[in-house]
Amino acid sequence: MLPPSFHALVQRCRGGLARLAARLGGWLGALPPVPGGVKLWISLLSFGFLLAALAGHGRQLLQLSLDGQGWLWLLLGVGVSLLSLAANGLALGVVLRWLGQRPRWPELVRAYLDTNLRKYLPGGIWHLTSRVQLLRSAEAPLQAPAPGGLALAAVLLDPLVAAVAALALVAAGGWQHGLALLCWLPLALLMPRWLNPVLSRLERRRAPELGMDSETAAGAPPIRAYPWPLLLVQLGFVLLRFAGFACCVQAFDLSYSLGWGGWLAGFAVAWTAGLVVPGAPGGLGVFEAVLLLRLGFAIPEAPLLAIAISYRLVVTLADLLAALTARLDRPRLPQSSATAP
Repeated sequence: MLPPSFHALVQRCRGGLARLAARLGGWLGALPPVPGGVKLWISLLSFGFLLAALAGHGRQLLQLSLDGQGWLWLLLGVGVSLLSLAANGLALGVVLRWLGQRPRWPELVRAYLDTNLRKYLPGGIWHLTSRVQLLRSAEAPLQAPAPGGLALAAVLLDPLVAAVAALALVAAGGWQHGLALLCWLPLALLMPRWLNPVLSRLERRRAPELGMDSETAAGAPPIRAYPWPLLLVQLGFVLLRFAGFACCVQAFDLSYSLGWGGWLAGFAVAWTAGLVVPGAPGGLGVFEAVLLLRLGFAIPEAPLLAIAISYRLVVTLADLLAALTARLDRPRLPQSSATAP
């Protein structure tokens, strides 16, 4: 048994940390708001970094070229990225099913693909807004429309678990001076004890942006179990996203420069930053900047920049094809369901 002096020391440390946090919170709250908002400055810094890299390596980039096999790798990357979008639509269905809803899977995936392109609109939240509104409406791809709070919780829980899953994959690159252990810590965030407060805070913060009042947003039931099904399906989704990125690496024949574990670790960090950092819509600029900073020590910057740009083109084309496919498939769904036995 520990001596009473040790418990007193622990309590004293907790009190000191609480006072320090309160002082920091008051100090940060007293700071004037950033002109234009934090998102604007993050976007400007990311694009400025990319422009500097392009200016410094423009001649080397022009010297890079793809052969026929390289173009085939990029085409395969588009297909894999398109498959990953369908997998993410299914992941949203798993979230809804885990929360007690009964999704109509084909319609849900089509609705996800249809709304995904809106993440590129200014603000970066219009795809979330569309999904919340759709899940609450009479045309929801569910057996019955979801309550407002539950719809909001599902739409926010989906990218949150995806970010945690991506960070868990950073360990594929080895110890990395403790980064692997640090990136595993968010797995504890999915425990109900921590997940419920975090999700409630996200709901309160995002509800006004998504056109919901606080009472409607607070209607979701608390989570009582660790979301293992959600984590596993999001791991599959992130691995598919990485497979599309790996096709771009193969297109420039750079897989030998770094082990695939290192490529996966660098991609996971950059992809998570593009997902969660409040910057340009769709993570545009943030993903590329973080990828250059993370892997620039091992890969020449010009080829790495070419991979980042080609991957951005690949995933953007996949987003366009997914939205177009969903739009073209929309009028066929009622006919096929009507003729089904």
